[in-house]
Amino acid sequence: MKAERNFPRFIITAKGTKWTEQGHPWIYADEVIREEGDCENGALADAVSEKGKYLGTGFVSRQSKIRLRLISRNANNRFDGAFWQRRIQYAWDYRKTVMGSDISCCRVIFGEADGFPGLTVDRFSDILVTQTLSVGMERVKDLVFPLLVKVLRADGQDIRGIYERNDVAIRELEGLPQNKGWYPLPGEDAPDNTVTEICENGIFYRVDVENGQKTGFFLDQKYNRLAVARLAEGKRVLDCFTHTGSFALNAAMGGAEHVTAVDISASAIEMAKANAARNGLTDRMDFVVADVFDLLPELAAKGKAPYDFIILDPPAFTKSRKTVGSAQRGYKEINLRALKLLPRGGYFATASCSHFMPSELFVKMLRSAALDAGVELRQIEARQQAPDHPILWNVPETDYLKFYIFQVV
Repeated sequence: MKAERNFPRFIITAKGTKWTEQGHPWIYADEVIREEGDCENGALADAVSEKGKYLGTGFVSRQSKIRLRLISRNANNRFDGAFWQRRIQYAWDYRKTVMGSDISCCRVIFGEADGFPGLTVDRFSDILVTQTLSVGMERVKDLVFPLLVKVLRADGQDIRGIYERNDVAIRELEGLPQNKGWYPLPGEDAPDNTVTEICENGIFYRVDVENGQKTGFFLDQKYNRLAVARLAEGKRVLDCFTHTGSFALNAAMGGAEHVTAVDISASAIEMAKANAARNGLTDRMDFVVADVFDLLPELAAKGKAPYDFIILDPPAFTKSRKTVGSAQRGYKEINLRALKLLPRGGYFATASCSHFMPSELFVKMLRSAALDAGVELRQIEARQQAPDHPILWNVPETDYLKFYIFQVV
């Protein structure tokens, strides 16, 4: 080691050492042979091989199966304000490079992909929304959050507050309570409302960061929506699982003849309607509150093909490996029904946002659905999440979004 180490040490198995040296930042409890020194939950500790080789430093989690989440592999790092400010600056500079001027609504920090294990930060115009899912990041957030605002404001970005969306059950796996509300920035009053407006792909949306899903709006499909818009001109489009209407609005803005937006949530449909009105698109759109699994066979039973472009963007059907089988059946059912509903020459966009449904399994499902539907798929594009949600090849969990566009032939 290059510097004297004052952190507790976790001695790691040969298997865990190999896993870590291959670049993954998680060390599981089963790979810890023993601990040397006292370490509080959420504090920093060194990971060391059985032969004494320094592997990295990370946050300890006593209640999770992931015992250590590495934040550095540099033995000379000091984990002070300067360290975290450099890391925030690096993440922001990356967004400015890959998103260009399109940074008024983007993911600023994407957990492990940016070296902030368990932390998500989304920007919606003048509000930053955070979700803190690891006890280590919870312990340092009072250092990190003000620095986050400092870095963005120094770059001329107008940020009026940070809203925490910690109302997710996964926090309990870390021994953390659920909560949501404005983060108290030192010396500043909290904003008086949680609704802001963003502009994505030239379309305006009202975003309620307090009550919207996840952090308020799904940013990862930004450029996939543009890909749909490019094909939508003159088409009759069915957008399934529309949520607040993002794909439907992009299709309408792209010149679709008509767009039907469907979601099981009445409140989501009301927001989609409001977004359509805000953008002057209501004359070419209608909105349906329905379960897509029921709606598609109902449309098929009518014996005609009312749409020539169908979009499927469902929520994650699986959030664990245990339920991948049932999820695959669910994905196949809706994809099969959509393919049967489309005419020859029709267009089809389909997605999965679960990293537990790997690309090869999703592709296998699509092949099976097409075979059962008696159609062939002509691939137009294979896409993933927007680059503000970067994929680390050594961290498969960061590669989660699959998005395909086909012509049905």
